[in-house]
Amino acid sequence: MKAYVLLLGFCFLAFNSFASDKTTIRIGVQATGTLAWELSVLQDQAKDLDFQVEMHPVTTTEAGKIALQSGAVDIIVSDWIWVSRLRSDGADFTFYPYSTTSGALMVPENSAIHAIKDLKGKRLGIAGGELDKNWLLLQALVQQEQLDLNASVEKVFGAPPLINEQLKQSRVDAALNYWHFSAKLEAQGYRQLIDGKEILKGLGIQEHVPALGYVFKQSWADGHKVALYAFIEASKKAKQLLCSSEADWKKIIPLTQTDDAATQTKLRQRYCEGNVTEWGVPEKQAAERIYMLLRKVSNNQLTGKSEDLQPGTFWSQD
Repeated sequence: MKAYVLLLGFCFLAFNSFASDKTTIRIGVQATGTLAWELSVLQDQAKDLDFQVEMHPVTTTEAGKIALQSGAVDIIVSDWIWVSRLRSDGADFTFYPYSTTSGALMVPENSAIHAIKDLKGKRLGIAGGELDKNWLLLQALVQQEQLDLNASVEKVFGAPPLINEQLKQSRVDAALNYWHFSAKLEAQGYRQLIDGKEILKGLGIQEHVPALGYVFKQSWADGHKVALYAFIEASKKAKQLLCSSEADWKKIIPLTQTDDAATQTKLRQRYCEGNVTEWGVPEKQAAERIYMLLRKVSNNQLTGKSEDLQPGTFWSQD
């Protein structure tokens, strides 16, 4: 952890120390997020970029949202459901894809749980709360078989690290956790029962819809188009380097916050599997269908008052 803090601190200094007339993009960055990996790669290319980054540490997803809404930062990584909900209340935030990787349902390797129906009567650890999107979509999936997962399992909600520990200590029988915490379990021999993409396929959605993306104000984007375009393209190239270049990957290993080689390898694999390769009409239409599923299963609690995904939720580069 100490090495991580030192490296991230160096990135802050390196990015922010160049006096320049380049457009500054203020980005809210979580310590446990993969965005810090990519920004570390960009730091090596800082002199050649058409923009400069000012990184602002945020402790949690919610802290990032507050920073964006208050105007303390220009960009964070978040989800499009939240963007649509804000737009229904009159805000002008918008979303551009970052990753298709989502959560996974994990069990011990020797577990008797081999299908979702086997969860009946078991203790299930769930990262987040009742409105976690992975949990809601998992419920929607089993409803197709007339099963009520919400009523048939004993739910244990908690922060992602706590849920992992609960599974390791056999206090829960299965864990539905965010992708990087699930990857850490995989590296330790735990078995993936189903992940977010497979849940969506079970719900009839074949497209790889991004779970997370860059979120920023449309009004800010309109005034900083050149810098924003340049940042997005640079970010894509940084991801490609992390997935193809051993030298670049080795540089950011301290940011993975683990010394275990197997865990580092699994984190890299799952991270690279989230690369956004398609983002067009089919994916956006699939997002509309996901929105309706989440709206129904959450009884509007996640999506808010809007019956439909709000226009402008997805940023148009036109």
